Amino acid sequence: MNYQALAELLFPNVTDTAESLEARFPIRQLPDGAVVTRMAPSPTGFVHLGNLVQGLTAERMAHQSGGILFLRVEDTDAKREVPGAVEVLINTLKHYGIHFDEGASIDGDNGDYGPYRQRQRAAIYHVYAKKLVSEGMAYPCFCTEEELAAMREQQETNKQNTGYYGKYAMWRDRSIEDIQSQLAAGNPWVLRFRSTGSIENQFKFDDLVKGKLTITENDIDHVLLKSDGIPTYHFAHAVDDHLMRTTHVVRGDEWLPTLPFHIQLFKALGFRLPKYVHIGPLMKMDGTSKRKLSKRKDPELALTYYKAEGFPVEAVYEYIMTLLNSNYEDWRRANPTADPTTFKFSPKKLNPAGNLFDYAKLTDVSKNEIAKMDAERVYTLLSQWAEEFDPDFAEKLKANPEYATSILAIGRGGKKPRKDLATWKEAKPYMGFFYDEYLETPVFDERFDNATVCDVLKRFLDSFDISDDSGIWFEKVKTITGEIGFTTDMKAYKADPSAFKGTVADVSTFIRVAVTGKTNSPDLYTVMQILGYDRTVERIRSAISSLS
Repeated sequence: MNYQALAELLFPNVTDTAESLEARFPIRQLPDGAVVTRMAPSPTGFVHLGNLVQGLTAERMAHQSGGILFLRVEDTDAKREVPGAVEVLINTLKHYGIHFDEGASIDGDNGDYGPYRQRQRAAIYHVYAKKLVSEGMAYPCFCTEEELAAMREQQETNKQNTGYYGKYAMWRDRSIEDIQSQLAAGNPWVLRFRSTGSIENQFKFDDLVKGKLTITENDIDHVLLKSDGIPTYHFAHAVDDHLMRTTHVVRGDEWLPTLPFHIQLFKALGFRLPKYVHIGPLMKMDGTSKRKLSKRKDPELALTYYKAEGFPVEAVYEYIMTLLNSNYEDWRRANPTADPTTFKFSPKKLNPAGNLFDYAKLTDVSKNEIAKMDAERVYTLLSQWAEEFDPDFAEKLKANPEYATSILAIGRGGKKPRKDLATWKEAKPYMGFFYDEYLETPVFDERFDNATVCDVLKRFLDSFDISDDSGIWFEKVKTITGEIGFTTDMKAYKADPSAFKGTVADVSTFIRVAVTGKTNSPDLYTVMQILGYDRTVERIRSAISSLS
């Protein structure tokens, strides 16, 4: 077979060469040890937690080494592409602090190694496709879908490995005349790789997460170019990562079965193999067993879920870092106020088996992160979230920023700040009673009759002075407690509850429910100070009226 003639027959219009592409995309001038890596998602419109795990891994590896992180859109499968998905992807990742140095952007491409969308790179792939054909490493295949299905059925009947290989690779050694005849008839064809591997052979491979692996050689003649001239992921990945000078490939370990082919393909193309970082899956407990997070079953897989729930970016980032590196939590305890980007991240500390997603732990992390924020930042982030997800609440917040900030400042700061909020979605139930429109009708403890509750509220109104400090305020509450036969001695009450009608805690709760509509709220004295005398009195009088 004259492979050069076959290459000219298949790609008559390809005049560019591999050498010219090497010159067009030169080796990057970066410091020694600098990592060049990428995110390379498909534009399906679904951005998930796994994207963020891979994205943060890639971002940390690149930026802490003085390297480059770029975004490449792998849109070779037109059937799966969702309009606007690239914009959704970029905006979502930006929201979570993943910023790209170059690559695809909403406005086009940014960088010298593009295009960064694979469907725009067809001419580049054809150069290397022609090169492989000319070297006898690739060939056209005119098999129909029916022929491939029959081949698979025969392999299954014979209990053989399925795929296009060995005696089943019916176009591997066909004559150029047969090929010319098919082309002349206008029959569609795909370009297949001519594998030289054998499943009898194995070799060692070092993955930065999985460690040393034993790899079985690939013997399948995989498709490189589909019938429309667009490459498969395998071929595009090899060409793109070489020309974009990728040093490290970060991806999910579901790609491990294809690794033997990728290694083989890089070698056939004469490319230096990048280092691979295969990340294990995110899992959750389902009963007593673990399973992968599922797009269909688990809403928490989608990144849009966390934004809608109102988890701050800082909280999600912190939580993901605890998943990625087991020593991150120790580092954080030793460096409670440090910027997380100063943590020395290592892909070798990733769990090879994957990580268990723990929603309760994320909630705890989020409470800690919000507790560290000052009231002004909480107000800003809460307002931004509410504008998108609760416009009516946003209007209330923005109508009087000073008032809203004073509410959010309750218990904030100091050595032990309150941890009332885990998400912005919880803010309205937490602080809504400060706004009359959201105040719930008070419901008092059924253990106490209305007359007792009314008596407490009336006594409180008689003594209430907004100018009292918190100490005097509480002394008045304790005085009322003693006057009505309740006790301030909690130990005595626990020892003999029947000796008293109730406790100072019950008295405080009557007042709290009347003022806030809730049995739990921030510090009641501070709540009244923020509401002011008139609104506090009005609410208590309204509660008395409802009980009479």
